[in-house]
Amino acid sequence: MAIVEATPRPALRDPLPAGRDTAIDLLRAICVAGVVLLHAIMVGVTVVDGGPVFANASEGTWWIVPISWVLQVMPLFFVIGGFAGYISFRRTHARGGTSTAFIAARVHRLLRPALFAIGIVGAALAALSAVGIPADIIAVAGFRYSQPLWFLAVFLGCQALLPALAKAHARRPLITVTALVAASISVDVLRAITGLEGVGFLNLAFVWLALQQIGFFLADGTIDRLSRRARAITGAAALTTLIGAFTGGVYSPDLIANINPPTAALLLVGVVHLSAVSLLRDHIGAFSRRPLPAAFAAFVNRRTMTIYLWHMPALLAMAGVCAVASLSSGIALPEPSTFAWWVSRPLWLATALTLTALIAVALTRIEAQSSPQSADSARRITIAAALGIASVVVLLVAGTTVLTAALVVGGMVSALRLARRSHQTARGESVSDLVRVA
Repeated sequence: MAIVEATPRPALRDPLPAGRDTAIDLLRAICVAGVVLLHAIMVGVTVVDGGPVFANASEGTWWIVPISWVLQVMPLFFVIGGFAGYISFRRTHARGGTSTAFIAARVHRLLRPALFAIGIVGAALAALSAVGIPADIIAVAGFRYSQPLWFLAVFLGCQALLPALAKAHARRPLITVTALVAASISVDVLRAITGLEGVGFLNLAFVWLALQQIGFFLADGTIDRLSRRARAITGAAALTTLIGAFTGGVYSPDLIANINPPTAALLLVGVVHLSAVSLLRDHIGAFSRRPLPAAFAAFVNRRTMTIYLWHMPALLAMAGVCAVASLSSGIALPEPSTFAWWVSRPLWLATALTLTALIAVALTRIEAQSSPQSADSARRITIAAALGIASVVVLLVAGTTVLTAALVVGGMVSALRLARRSHQTARGESVSDLVRVA
């Protein structure tokens, strides 16, 4: 988006918005629901030769392209994450809080529900093995559960770097975001030149950090100071460029394919989203204050991480029940993408949303707990965030098994202890020993 460099000002002194932004709260809730729906429609289960087969129902299909344009909401989610995180950090800063306290709170908010969910899933896999479920089916279930957890690692990393990037934004906003965007494009170019797909995973940092950084411009009012015409032209230009990149073969028109590994196409999607949100914000805000949208936003935002962590176990449980029912009754399950399969999707999606919501209600207390007092040591907080990220990476690389789940739970428990202030830390560490985070 075309953003004019503002006159340099002292860091983090621009006015704070009053109260919550109900439009942003509603959009965040819609993003979370969109993720659940997208993953639900991608789950395919059939019975072949007397055994269940779990697969990605969208793989190789034409219909995933238009659906991905509607339900690929991760760019908007990270823009919103940048908006909310920037405001939250500024409020922490205004109250005299530190960067370490901000990061520690994020470590607890993200890892506490995660270690509980991963621990339960690990125990469930052990139980399935004990009752004689074939090892290959358990392995597939563990792999499918692990896939969406990339978000946990990336979002924790982005939030851990947010204080430093927020201060950089306050000093040199355009330079900071341009550097991140340039880095993401460079990764795509290097990946195309070398043919090394692994290079693209560097954009797990650059793409999502850039989108988070774009959210800062919405938070500090820069976007709102642009004319509506400028915002509309910028959004239209980003959309035109995106379509051109698709038709020219630079990027896949399947936005799901552009997320693994992430590509700079997602930056264009984020700009289109941001342009639309900024132009429609007043209308979204008015709608968000109606009783039903407000109740929906409140329900989801109180349980965002719980919903994200448990929607895949809910989907896997649904797939397992369908497979068992088919094997027991002899009634064949419809093949993905067939007419019968599409007819069954509304019930499938409604069940997925309902089951996930029920689980989220049952586990609300875990996510809603207030964070303990943070450690004063920036070194401890840095290690805690890094250990939390590394723990999730274990699952992404090795899949979720009983062993990896146990290792990850241990790592996350250690991370949470490091992020929590202890009496020994309070007595034994002086300010001169600290390593500054930002």
